[in-house]
Amino acid sequence: MLENLRLSFQSIWAHKMRSFLTMLGIIIGIAAIIAIVSTIKGTNDELKNELIGSGSNTVNIKLKENGNDLYIYSSSDLPYGVPQVPDSIREQILALDTVESVTCYTSRSSVSGIYYLNDEISYPSILGIDTSYFATAGYTIRSGRGFVEDDYTEFRTVIIIDSIIADNYFPNEDPVGKTLEISGTPFTIIGVVIETDSYEASIDSVDDYYTYASPEAGKLFVTSAAWPMLYCFDEPENVIVKATSTDDMENAGSKTEDILNSMISSSQSDVEYDAENLLTQAEQLETLTSSTNIQLIWIASISLLVGGIGVMNIMMVSVTERTSEIGLKKAIGARKGAILGQFLTESVVLTSIGGALGVGAGIGMAYIINKISGVAVAISIPASAIAVLFSMLIGIVFGLMPSMKAANLDPIEALRRE
Repeated sequence: MLENLRLSFQSIWAHKMRSFLTMLGIIIGIAAIIAIVSTIKGTNDELKNELIGSGSNTVNIKLKENGNDLYIYSSSDLPYGVPQVPDSIREQILALDTVESVTCYTSRSSVSGIYYLNDEISYPSILGIDTSYFATAGYTIRSGRGFVEDDYTEFRTVIIIDSIIADNYFPNEDPVGKTLEISGTPFTIIGVVIETDSYEASIDSVDDYYTYASPEAGKLFVTSAAWPMLYCFDEPENVIVKATSTDDMENAGSKTEDILNSMISSSQSDVEYDAENLLTQAEQLETLTSSTNIQLIWIASISLLVGGIGVMNIMMVSVTERTSEIGLKKAIGARKGAILGQFLTESVVLTSIGGALGVGAGIGMAYIINKISGVAVAISIPASAIAVLFSMLIGIVFGLMPSMKAANLDPIEALRRE
């Protein structure tokens, strides 16, 4: 085998230009496939990050009424048979292997009537939260403090704002200590929070905007104990769970959904908890795009077929050129298997070098595409290894016929040729 490898490299080096032109089809084909696979993987990874939230691994389990988000505007909208989440249910959720933490909250969107001095804050969202909300949902304190237990037990009228409201309405001052008026009730700002795992989705169309874009009106947070001062007593809560990993999100959301629905009255048929399955949405979008990408890979594979035919052609030429050499080897005792192995090894070495060069060229192409168009790229090591192995297979398949022709030459006839 080592002798066959030595002879293969010697033959390739003796005809450098011819060998390179022969490998060119393999190089182009492998490079195209690696570039496509790299952009596919990069795009899919980016898609998951955009949908899921850059690794925050949170799943929102919301109350739905007849399949739509449940909106509560007054006590008359409260659904029957849907209690607030008790501690026993929280403990069941936390006992799940796939759940790291859990939080419950109530909310209103596009709220009016919130003032700082004479300025109305334009339609923010307001949430009534428990002590674990910020850690679970992915917020950190930028200034001031978070809620403490006394804020709940003493029903303090304190509020926390997010960085959007802080930057828009308190650009040149510290908002901590200032007072906001909500429905005539004064709330003292005690802190400013910022999303730890925030990200920017790629907005390329109107549909993308409505799918990914979040409103820039900002958020306000009050304690769940203070919530009834503004809205409803015993208002049903939504739930957020933080999964132990991205892959566990679907499982965590599904099991939490089942636990929460178990506490709803059996006579209630219109309202139920439903987990946002963003991981499944990402996988569905990947499946949707993969069919097109597979077609691109098949088109790129045509150049591999052309490259394989080129290898077969040049090996036929090589056998013809070295007919006398083959006849001499057979005359001194070389068997068919030895001749077959020599030429087959040369074919495999030729395509393997082309495959390795193609992988390098494909990675380079992927990064060039990234620089020019901004498309995300992620290099797949398994795909690169498979590409080299596939190029070796091409060498075996397309080098077999010329190798068999060389092995089956009659030594006497071969020696007669010049």
